[in-house]
Amino acid sequence: MFAAFLIFPLQRAGWRRARHWLALPVGAGIFYHDTWLPGIESIRAQGSQVFSFTLDYWAELLGRFINWEMVGAGFVLLTLYLFIAQWLRFTPWILLALLWLWVSPQVSNPFASSKGASEHALNTSREETRSSVLPMEEQLDQSAPPTNENLNAYLDDFYREEQERLAHFTESLPAQATPFDVLIINVCSLAWRDVEASGLSGHPVWSHFDIRFNRFNSATSYSGPSSIRLLRASCGQTSHQGLYVTAPKQCLLFENLAQLGFAKQVAMDHSGDFGNYLTGLQQYAGLDVTPMDRKGLAHDLASFDGEPIYRGDALFGRWLNERTQSQAARNVTFFNLIALHDGNRYVASRQIAPYKARLKTLLEQLDDFMTTLEQSGRKVAVVMVPEHGAALTGDKMQMAGLRDIPSPSITQVPVGVALLGTKAPHEATRNVDTPSSFLAVSELVSRLVGKDVFGSETIDWDALLGDLPQTPSVSENQGSVVIEYQGKYHIKLGQGDWVPYPQ
Repeated sequence: MFAAFLIFPLQRAGWRRARHWLALPVGAGIFYHDTWLPGIESIRAQGSQVFSFTLDYWAELLGRFINWEMVGAGFVLLTLYLFIAQWLRFTPWILLALLWLWVSPQVSNPFASSKGASEHALNTSREETRSSVLPMEEQLDQSAPPTNENLNAYLDDFYREEQERLAHFTESLPAQATPFDVLIINVCSLAWRDVEASGLSGHPVWSHFDIRFNRFNSATSYSGPSSIRLLRASCGQTSHQGLYVTAPKQCLLFENLAQLGFAKQVAMDHSGDFGNYLTGLQQYAGLDVTPMDRKGLAHDLASFDGEPIYRGDALFGRWLNERTQSQAARNVTFFNLIALHDGNRYVASRQIAPYKARLKTLLEQLDDFMTTLEQSGRKVAVVMVPEHGAALTGDKMQMAGLRDIPSPSITQVPVGVALLGTKAPHEATRNVDTPSSFLAVSELVSRLVGKDVFGSETIDWDALLGDLPQTPSVSENQGSVVIEYQGKYHIKLGQGDWVPYPQ
């Protein structure tokens, strides 16, 4: 239709000029719609946050967005067009190309829609007869072809089944159970892809963990939703929209531990003001605890909005000092660290702090902290769960640093559990290679508190890790969903159709 509007013959020169001026914004809008840039919904939802960026960060983002090689290629093509257009009319060729783009999908598979609909109806009837008896892994059948109807049905089935899942905590601790602390370390901007791109896959900190999840899906690529999902880990995965309603108390990980005598605590290397992060956790994740005081802590980084980011080792040190003075027998602490977030700068020089340098520092601080805990004799379960990745390398859909679409390179994060202070000697890291998400973390914590792991001479790893909940890879932000189906990833933007994720 837009092409017809452009070529419709107009007699008056004034009308033609008006059409040209009108075509510019319309064409720009159509071009933006056909790109993988953030959608209008996402921009509207986060627009107020964007204006808090510093000018330095804006300049950095602009430099990433402009691809000078493509600008040069475009200039060359424009020059060729202006030269050749003197002898050759391009309009018929462009119309033929547009016609082919419209016709070719219909010619290649004219029966795809009807076939997909009939198969979906057949699968639906089968699901209705067996949904009450089969476990989730069998109900979420992926044998149907990945048509738009089947993928929509699969996503609906996934969320329906997740509503029934729950990690059950013991009503009381085992008699004479050895007290221990649980530290949930929620790290912003750390995915497996970022670790590999930084060349830090062999860092000593990884060997400190007793358990490592290799296929853990954070289910989102933004901080607030990810932290809410973590703190509501005792229930199955909900949709993005479902995060912003009051959760049942049995879904709240910290509440379940508090019922067993764990004192709740929060420690962050930032204020939590940006994007109402802390307010969101208090409202939708039951984190009704005042964060640990950060006054006097050292900081050498500033965030993209100019706020100080306090050193991880200083934060860990203050927590340990306060914990040593506390009378609570058991403690559960939520740490949130944003030192790896995009756009952070050195305070002294105002220069961009390289991601690899920041990651190396954070891993060293975490390694030193766990070593200190071991040497202190404290009994602690350290659970590191990153929020999402940094999109350090980008992909065909998103430039580096952009996280509007929850692609697998952003949501596949390294989750590790270290049991420090057990009587049993530390052994080689045990890997969990099944697809997992937050429910597996809550289930693992419930097993730790339900058994006297820290008081036993040996650890029954089979009982601890056997049959942990598996969760298929489904990730969602506002306006975008990415799922893994038949071993391949598919994406849906807004109300559009499913398409294969570009590789």
